[in-house]
Amino acid sequence: MELILETADLSAYLAADDVIDHTHPTVRGTAAALSADACDPHDYARAAFEFVRDTIPHSFDAGDDRVTWRASDVLERRTGICHAKAHALTALLRAGSVPAGLCYQRLTEDDGSEPVVHGLVALLLPGRERWSRIDARGNKPGVDARFSLDEERLAWPVRPELGEADYPLIRATPPAPVLASLRGARDRSELAALLPTELPG
Repeated sequence: MELILETADLSAYLAADDVIDHTHPTVRGTAAALSADACDPHDYARAAFEFVRDTIPHSFDAGDDRVTWRASDVLERRTGICHAKAHALTALLRAGSVPAGLCYQRLTEDDGSEPVVHGLVALLLPGRERWSRIDARGNKPGVDARFSLDEERLAWPVRPELGEADYPLIRATPPAPVLASLRGARDRSELAALLPTELPG
């Protein structure tokens, strides 16, 4: 699949805002700690990915009712669903001067029911011409996502026969339906009912 940039302005994929708040001290401090042992941007990006994947439990896996959406809150509270964890990873990458954006999939159950939008991260490392998608949602039995730039190792490859799809757009900011569900949910069960089942485009 050919990924498509939302904007040709690369600075948009390094910007900070209310969601990807990489100027926040928590994000900056985490980025500094991760970069201390990294010898280049590739090492830093891998460390940031593994940190978010492995040390921040996916709230649905952990049964955590707290809902997070701002990157700094995800890092502070150590919880979040795929979208929140994607915001945290994007913030850490941008804090390390690695251009990063948000990508999405439409996934379903094995019978094609209960569609949901799943959040990923795309990044562009120095010296590379193509963006790569990575998935920091957190591994569990049956899910083995890895940091891999040339061959995707996502949590779930899409199954078109079930109506699943990859959205090729790399967004600089979260789409409104995703952000509205995260901001509007008071707990995990309410969030499950609010999450979008598809995205336009």
